[in-house]
Amino acid sequence: MKPSAYNSIVLGLGNPGSEHENTRHNAGRAAAKAFAKTHGFPLFEEQKKLAALVSENTADKTTILLVLPETFMNHSGKTASALKIPFKRIPEKLIVMHDDLDLPLGTVKIVKNRGSAGHKGVESIMRALKTKDFSRIRIGIAKPKDIVKSQTKETVHKIVIGKLPPAEKLLLQKGIKKAAAALKAIAEQGVEQAMNEFN
Repeated sequence: MKPSAYNSIVLGLGNPGSEHENTRHNAGRAAAKAFAKTHGFPLFEEQKKLAALVSENTADKTTILLVLPETFMNHSGKTASALKIPFKRIPEKLIVMHDDLDLPLGTVKIVKNRGSAGHKGVESIMRALKTKDFSRIRIGIAKPKDIVKSQTKETVHKIVIGKLPPAEKLLLQKGIKKAAAALKAIAEQGVEQAMNEFN
């Protein structure tokens, strides 16, 4: 990898393993994969030093490195920390794609320099990089009725890793597709303009 060659470095958060592929918690990972497929990226390859799968390509003159951490969600910072070595100024180029229980299912919101709102994967990255000043694409995974202040850990766990009914699965797929489009907008136009388009 040549750090200077990349315009954007994307972390698609989720849990590794086929059993997690179609869960809400893997929305960020799925969105990165969808972007790769749409824009003809090569197959993801394992990078043991990063504890991740990676793929790189140029989409509309923008060179992008897609990274799928192979750690579990709560330890995503391990990959972010490994990226700090070749990419000393990684926050400037970093875009993190992740699920968000505070947004209705299938919606997308772009943020920058914002707190984690309790997302353990994002918290792990912030600790590793010692900053929150990077861009994020939040993918909604909860229906409005699921968003209640009295949620227990068991309720949250059931929502994020449970199987989705067909109608909800379709909504999530639409959100994943929209998140991939949002990534394209950030890479090509910058985060501020992308926010105006998608938020």
